[in-house]
Amino acid sequence: MGILSRASYIIRSKLNSILNRAEDPGETLDYSYEQMRDQLQQVKKGIADLTTQKKRLEMQKKRLEENVEKHNDQAREAVKQDREDLARKALEKKKSKMNQIEELESQIADLQNTQDQLVEKKETLQQRIEEFKTKKESMKARYEAAEASARVSEAMTGAGDEMEDIGRSIERAEERTNDMEARAAAMDELHDSGAFDDVLSDKDSIDRELEQVSTDSSVDAELDTLKAEMGKSEPAETETETETETETEAADGGDASEDAGGEVADSEVEAELEELQDEEQ
Repeated sequence: MGILSRASYIIRSKLNSILNRAEDPGETLDYSYEQMRDQLQQVKKGIADLTTQKKRLEMQKKRLEENVEKHNDQAREAVKQDREDLARKALEKKKSKMNQIEELESQIADLQNTQDQLVEKKETLQQRIEEFKTKKESMKARYEAAEASARVSEAMTGAGDEMEDIGRSIERAEERTNDMEARAAAMDELHDSGAFDDVLSDKDSIDRELEQVSTDSSVDAELDTLKAEMGKSEPAETETETETETETEAADGGDASEDAGGEVADSEVEAELEELQDEEQ
């Protein structure tokens, strides 16, 4: 096999494969049915043309028959007038017309036979068309049912190109969702650990912890103030008195030669107590 013939064979096989995949049985059957209907129309048109031609011959035959009668009358009249020559001419014309009539009759008979054959073929073709139409509709219904069943089966089993694409899309969406969830959890963990500092601030983690302690102290002071306003500052005052008595006892237990220094210490303690009371208020 030469290169050109092999290439031609491969191209024809590829084209045939493409056409087979693109062919729709329903459309093919409909096209075949329309072709058969066109053939039936052509047969009907042929019968009509034959009938028209036969009618023309029959009309021509009728005119010739009228001429035969006319020439026959002419011959009779010529004989009555002793014009044998005219009678002969009339009879010759009559004979010519009768010969034409015979030819027309033969042609008409042939056309009639052809017409009868076409009518018979038309009826046979029409019957075959009706049978093909019934079979066509049955085949189309079977094909559509089989196609629908195949689609349902593919949908239920997950087979087929479309369902495969859908399955891959779901897998990709699930993977992206898992990645985003893991990324969000990692960002939260890094944020809680203080690994991310605010790029718009000069404060580090120590500064933020100090601010938090200051905030807590401010909240505690405000809470103590609120308790004092609501008359719930007695435990704090009792604790202060206890601390004062303890410090006084410690001061009394000192050396007698340092009485002057002890009195100074008592004054300082009382001053500190007053400051504490002022802060609590």
